[in-house]
Amino acid sequence: MIKEFTKKDSVLLLIAIFAVAVNMRPAITSIGPMLEVIREQLSLSNVQVSMLTAIPVICMGIFATFAPYFNRKLGLKRTMYLMLSLIGLLTAIRGIVPSFIVLIGTAFLIGVALAVMGPLLSAMIKQNFPQRAASVIGVYSFGMGVGASASAGFTVLFYDRTSSYPFALGIWAVLALLGLLAWFFAMRVETVIYSVRQSPLTEKQEKSVSPWRIKKAWLFLLFFGLQSSAFFSIVTWLVPMAKSLGMTLLQAGMLLSVMTVVQIFLNLGFPLLMERFPARRFWVLLMLISGVLATLFIWTGVHSLMWIGAIVMGIPLGGLFPIALLLPLDETETADETNSWTAMMQTGGYIIGGLFPLVIALIHDWTGDHNYTFIIFLGFYIALMILTLLIGEKNEIQ
Repeated sequence: MIKEFTKKDSVLLLIAIFAVAVNMRPAITSIGPMLEVIREQLSLSNVQVSMLTAIPVICMGIFATFAPYFNRKLGLKRTMYLMLSLIGLLTAIRGIVPSFIVLIGTAFLIGVALAVMGPLLSAMIKQNFPQRAASVIGVYSFGMGVGASASAGFTVLFYDRTSSYPFALGIWAVLALLGLLAWFFAMRVETVIYSVRQSPLTEKQEKSVSPWRIKKAWLFLLFFGLQSSAFFSIVTWLVPMAKSLGMTLLQAGMLLSVMTVVQIFLNLGFPLLMERFPARRFWVLLMLISGVLATLFIWTGVHSLMWIGAIVMGIPLGGLFPIALLLPLDETETADETNSWTAMMQTGGYIIGGLFPLVIALIHDWTGDHNYTFIIFLGFYIALMILTLLIGEKNEIQ
């Protein structure tokens, strides 16, 4: 039987969830601001350099089903130690060896580590905070937003000060050390280790209907995939697009930073709002309309409107991800079910999310025109509106 957490235990675990989550985006989002620099210094095409963000995202989809295997073999505690150490080591290598092969290899292995960590964290939240899942998902997505925001904004500043893109990418290994430290203190609490290791994730599982046979799970997969596509495409291509509209690299980097700062506050704020006012469809449609308006503002090329657009764009990017994470938590009863639904959703969703930045690169290499990129951004939000209407409120579709 799972023991009750003390207040201290819960706080330590929440800090650990936040610290781990901070490490789940910088290896990907630090590439976007450096896209043009890496392309020019290594003589790459747009497609080649886009692979640096596409590969880890696709790996997060393909290898998400490895999460239960690692949990059974190593347990949650050791799995997180291993994956955080891997992310830190590979990120540090980027700062030492300036090579496209190294960047591709580290992108692949980091993607595998992120794929294993994501579903396990969601299942842990479902089990240990069943009555406060929305709030804790907010902490989780807030941590991811902090990591994305810091790497998106400060990577350009590090490059501006050092003129070294390897240093600007490799410095984010420091976050892995902080994550390992926080995880160490959380895992010293015996009740935390007991409740995680004795969860349904590590026990013989009872037979249940596979989410791959459930219509609603497929809708969740598509929703997660399109919101991932929007996030990774925008984070990857906003800086090159802003530069093509007349901004300097530093201005474009700050534009991205402003967007992600708004995003991190909404990562935490939207789950809290939804917990108090649980009208899921209303909130999602509000975010999607904001995304359409933000895209149109940035598309104008008028710098003052582009700054407004960046602020407004933080609304959907900040709110859609935690809502997507909450969807399987709302529809499942146990940590095992949550893990299965989340693994399915992230398997297909991240594959979709990783492909679109490559599609944009192909189109841009072919046409040299970012107008098509803006059209794709609008397409993401319109398609998500249709999916939102199909999904409906909780338990509307069986």
